Amino acid sequence: MARYIRVWGAYIWAIRSLALMLCAIHIVAGQPGFAAEPKFPQPSSRVVDEAALLSAPAKERITGWLEAFERASKRQVVVVTVKDLQGYPIEDFGYRLGRAWGIGEKGRNTGAILLVAPKERTVRIEVGYGLEGELTDAISRAIIEQNILPAFKDGNYEQGIVNGTAAILKVLGWKGDTPGVMRDAPQSAQELPPIPLLIFIILFVIFRFGRSGFFGGRHGRGVWGSRSRGGFSGGGGSFGGGGATGRW
Repeated sequence: MARYIRVWGAYIWAIRSLALMLCAIHIVAGQPGFAAEPKFPQPSSRVVDEAALLSAPAKERITGWLEAFERASKRQVVVVTVKDLQGYPIEDFGYRLGRAWGIGEKGRNTGAILLVAPKERTVRIEVGYGLEGELTDAISRAIIEQNILPAFKDGNYEQGIVNGTAAILKVLGWKGDTPGVMRDAPQSAQELPPIPLLIFIILFVIFRFGRSGFFGGRHGRGVWGSRSRGGFSGGGGSFGGGGATGRW
């Protein structure tokens, strides 16, 4: 009898362990890293306006800036508007989009994305590894707050996108002609409202290292490393979550 009790006890322990393992797998599978890949629009141009926020002249104007900037600097900046984020936080959607399209030069990761999701009323500047020293999180946030959100809050998406694109290019050193569309882009974090250091450190750790390892974080391309194919081609760059988000 004691033998049977020990055997059944072992079975019960094994069943409980398996159940706990399945529960853990179910919980982890619900995280963004295991969720289905978002359906990104085709990278047909440096300006992909899926949400139809731009007039034809504005799209042509911005595209011209981005083409000229890329020719002069070998860096890629793209503007993307989407109909919706498919249930993803814009931070996840943005860096996955950047990796899927391969924006920026391969090995140097010199790409940036201005991403607008009007349905969720949110905007993000996504920055590739290689530009994070220039287009810092703090400067990206200031561009959003000072150059993009004021126009968005007035319902003028086109002006906000034009202003934001011009500000990004100016911070990255482009000397091209963008007259009358923006205030001076911030040059340092000193222009930002003060943030308690502890909160800043906590947020930095969460957003910088929360996507590490298998989930496609800052080291390697992870499971999201495939590139989309379309009319416009990225250079093979990668992203790890640098940038800033704004909401209106």
